[in-house]
Amino acid sequence: MSHPRLSDLDVIILDYGAGNLRSVIRAVERVGARPEVASVAAAIDEADVVILPGVGAAADTMRNLRERGLVEPIREYLDNDRPFLGVCMGLQALMTVSEEGGEHACLDVLEGRVVRLPGGRKIPHMGWNRVEQRRPTPLFDGIPNGAHFYFVHSYYCDMANPDEVAATTEYGTDVTAVVERGRLAATQFHPEKSGAYGLRIYRNFLLPQSSNGASE
Repeated sequence: MSHPRLSDLDVIILDYGAGNLRSVIRAVERVGARPEVASVAAAIDEADVVILPGVGAAADTMRNLRERGLVEPIREYLDNDRPFLGVCMGLQALMTVSEEGGEHACLDVLEGRVVRLPGGRKIPHMGWNRVEQRRPTPLFDGIPNGAHFYFVHSYYCDMANPDEVAATTEYGTDVTAVVERGRLAATQFHPEKSGAYGLRIYRNFLLPQSSNGASE
């Protein structure tokens, strides 16, 4: 599964106090890259690829990002359409506002709100769920439509622009599962906990960056 040029990429996994760093590091290493963990703004500027993982609540996430001085560097990085992968809370933090535990301003990179999953189903949504691809994207190369991925969440992204939604899952409503805009991609599920197809997501995201000669 490895690729000889993935090891040349400067892949930065942002550490803002989230608890799932180790599993993301292992997954990125398994597809052939050599990630570094960083919590300083300078690392973002030098990166070929930035990955924002996360578990927990939006208020804590945004507070930790602000305390580390990462909010504006992330926005500037994304304004320049540089490769960025958000995972779970790393997706929700990109939205305009989150309703989790009150109303909290997020990074406002993607227009829309983070809202609670509808009643009638067990919350949090925890476990494997079928993901329906809404449009072709290299992120799903080698992954069949309807493949299962692992979710852990109580809130989801209500996107203002449906064209940015690359895949959905059904959990009482159509839930945004994957967002893609330019060189930004983000997943509500955890690829690092989703077996072979999850690793394929990481590989598919990283390979174009190595092909573009980002480190050359």
